[in-house]
Amino acid sequence: MKEGPDIATIAALIGDPARANILTALMAGKALTATELAAEAGITPQTASTHLRKLQDGGLIRVLQQGRHRYASLAGDEVAQALEALMGLAAGKGHLRLRTGPRDPELRQARVCYNHLAGDMGVRMYRSMQTRGLFRVNGNGIDLTPAGARFVSDLGIDLDALTRSGSRAPLCRECLDWSARQHHLAGKLGRALFQRFEDTGWAKRVPDTRLVRFSAAGTTAFNDLFH
Repeated sequence: MKEGPDIATIAALIGDPARANILTALMAGKALTATELAAEAGITPQTASTHLRKLQDGGLIRVLQQGRHRYASLAGDEVAQALEALMGLAAGKGHLRLRTGPRDPELRQARVCYNHLAGDMGVRMYRSMQTRGLFRVNGNGIDLTPAGARFVSDLGIDLDALTRSGSRAPLCRECLDWSARQHHLAGKLGRALFQRFEDTGWAKRVPDTRLVRFSAAGTTAFNDLFH
């Protein structure tokens, strides 16, 4: 008998094209109904419900009942991390969609990766912070240096509150960006930084997409901060 985790079960769940489209849609970090996900996957709502049950049983999504509607979302950060890594692997091996959409260049520029900033701007932010010595490598990955803690605090982010939060996600984590093929910043800090950009009006998500658009003033401020 073979030992270890059964990756075939997870691979089969993700490998179905309709379920892959459903999971990709949920990478925007927003809970969606079966009807909304059916439109994303190009299938009927009844078929979408069947796929959602399989994904829920497999632990990849969670489903919340609210009134007459049931909303699906990814089960957690580790699922989003695995999906982003698979997207990077697919892109690196040349397995790309045959038809690209008008928003593809914008998605490569800035998009949400579940709950943090990805794309060229996300990669640039992380590299800028690395170059300035704001991170250090530890036994579990990366962490903030004292200079990094000061930098983040100066941006108005409460590190103590982040550390005390009930989320099991690490404070800082590298996430392989599928379009740039380099890492961007995830974890609690990645989420908090993106939230800060939204709160200050620098950036906003385009409804019903993963696309993130920065205002002119936000782009200037971002470029000054992460040169």
